[in-house]
Amino acid sequence: MARIDPLPLDALPDELRNRLGEAEERMGFASNDIITMARWPELLGPLEGLIGTIYGSREVSLGLKRMMAMVASNAAGCRYCEAHTAHGAAQMSGVDAQKVAAVWEYQTSDLFTDAERTALDLAFAAGQVPNATTEAHFEALRAHWTERQIVEMVALISLFGFLNRWNDTLATPLEDAPLSFALESFGGDWKPGKHA
Repeated sequence: MARIDPLPLDALPDELRNRLGEAEERMGFASNDIITMARWPELLGPLEGLIGTIYGSREVSLGLKRMMAMVASNAAGCRYCEAHTAHGAAQMSGVDAQKVAAVWEYQTSDLFTDAERTALDLAFAAGQVPNATTEAHFEALRAHWTERQIVEMVALISLFGFLNRWNDTLATPLEDAPLSFALESFGGDWKPGKHA
């Protein structure tokens, strides 16, 4: 049960409802975390700018960024963001659903390159509390990625640090589309936790 309910869409100012409607068209559903943030509209503008900058850059592929967000969210325990990014990877970023489902075996699966493994290792280590990154992570990353790309990866992981804390703290209710996708992709053992 949500600790603070998302605002009803008809309670939003027209300009904000239009912006959220555009996001809903892209995702296929209204995102409850953003609708909850709409209780403080001034928060949304800077966050939209940060999200747009991080996801808009293509130094690192959008599909890999969404899988990194899945792994970081899993390490942090945020099922809401884990389900959202899994759904987004397959539905909005063109990552094959089989690869999304195999993300938990990325270290051994033939579906992932060595470069992707280093990025996902970083996401898993950095998503933990306390942060588990080491110099070895960065040595492995430098074999495949530029410093600019690594900065982009760290920015993405940091964004999800905020989103993981927001959604877990507020027990944001998980929408049907990402919930169904996660249950189908990850099997019966996957549970939405407090986001049910």
